[in-house]
Amino acid sequence: MLSLALAGKPNAGKSTFFAAATMADVDVAGYPFTTIDPNHGVSHVRTDCPCLARDERCGDDDCHDGTRYVPIELLDVAGLVPGAHEGRGLGNQFLDELTSADVILNVVDASGGTNAEGEPVEIGAHDPAEDVDFVTEEIERWLAGIIARNWESVERQSRSPGFDIDESLAEMLTGVGASEAAIAATLRELDYPADPREWTDDHRRELARDIRARTKPLVVVANKADIAPTGNVERLQELAETIPASAEGELALRRGVEGGAIDYDPGDPDFSVAGELTDAQRTQLDELRDLMATHGGTGVQRALDTAVYDLLDNITVYPVQNETKWTDGQGNVLPDAFLLPSGSTPLDLAYAVHSDIGDGYLHAVDARSDRRIGDDHELEEGDVVKIVSTAN
Repeated sequence: MLSLALAGKPNAGKSTFFAAATMADVDVAGYPFTTIDPNHGVSHVRTDCPCLARDERCGDDDCHDGTRYVPIELLDVAGLVPGAHEGRGLGNQFLDELTSADVILNVVDASGGTNAEGEPVEIGAHDPAEDVDFVTEEIERWLAGIIARNWESVERQSRSPGFDIDESLAEMLTGVGASEAAIAATLRELDYPADPREWTDDHRRELARDIRARTKPLVVVANKADIAPTGNVERLQELAETIPASAEGELALRRGVEGGAIDYDPGDPDFSVAGELTDAQRTQLDELRDLMATHGGTGVQRALDTAVYDLLDNITVYPVQNETKWTDGQGNVLPDAFLLPSGSTPLDLAYAVHSDIGDGYLHAVDARSDRRIGDDHELEEGDVVKIVSTAN
């Protein structure tokens, strides 16, 4: 399962975002380091379900009348403060928790109502633009520190016959989430001495920057956009890929749905009132509706979707056993949805389903056209595929 991590300084709204995206019961409070132990939960990305092409919608709980929600892992970790890479605050714990993340959502307090340490200040008193590069720099310095501390080992290995710097760095960095492919791609891009003993601190810092960009890409979430001073969100969007959001608004809507007072699917641009509300609740929801009209929703679902479908360039593929009815062996319609990197083939899907299915792979059938497809066929978003395997 893909893993997304929420990062940022304390009190930026990460735990509220996590609660809204997972509906998990977590501590949410207006003081630094509300989160000490990391929270793990399941959230979802949103896409169109293939059942839209059929007369009847599938009965899967993750399909809401043709809108499909595909599970991902979401991680909420302790807030980051300046100097975290040196152990300040809960820095080492925070950074260690990021090793398994495929994408990082940098949650920024767009209202400027918290300072660099995450302490509450008057709204607008802090410039949120200062927080955009903050997480990136801390992660890169953390990686650079790991590389520097272990470089002597690389130098020793370089004296041995058959030394391969790709293998040496993979041994060092796979523990922080860097794949061998990412390390090889990084080394192809960098200009560096063949002898590790001639590497400088600048070479190692450049290595850390490139590895971070390849293995820990970031999306900036401009949280508290509903109370941000005029121009704050726009300035953040000029600096980086930024999603305006109101985690509190999303959480209020989802709780309203649970209570039967609101009709809303995560990611919708609007909502409707289905039950009794207090005057205060109506006022809050009217203000939230204005934000949603401006930005096309609360931003929480959009941030997740942007990370998975845009930044990671993933597609959703649906394996079935019956290519005519689009069902599994128990007759369930489109019961499973898999997120795969763009360019994946039927064999990649087979291995994603189960290693035995992949090992016994024979061929695949496109269930939409009922035609056999080649082993090197590149799958596309929304494909429905039957895998024929000796393990079926």
